[in-house]
Amino acid sequence: MILLDSNIVIYSTKPNFNSVLGLFSRNEIAVSIISYVEVLGYYKLTQDDRMTLEEFFQVAKVIPLSDEIARMAIELRQTRPIKLGDSLISATAIVNELPLVTNNTKDFNWIESLTLIDPFIDQ
Repeated sequence: MILLDSNIVIYSTKPNFNSVLGLFSRNEIAVSIISYVEVLGYYKLTQDDRMTLEEFFQVAKVIPLSDEIARMAIELRQTRPIKLGDSLISATAIVNELPLVTNNTKDFNWIESLTLIDPFIDQ
């Protein structure tokens, strides 16, 4: 199982992102509830994109927040500046022992306990 960052979920709905879709065919997909909110909450979503994304989230495992994820996110934020959403998504990956698939590895590469996959590089 792999955990997708919000940007990867969005890329998966766009044409010409075969490397992302290839990952989906080889792995069980999970997302943090934070990505669910970030992606579906985007105010410029078209109706077609919203429907596509809602179908995606019906198939993906959506991991809810837990006390353990919150504690890990707090620990990460106390260590170094990190956006709240990024801290919760990375904490979800760490707590659930999942690699995080993201195109923003620079935002997370300082977290030693986190395995990162950039589908545009790591193929």
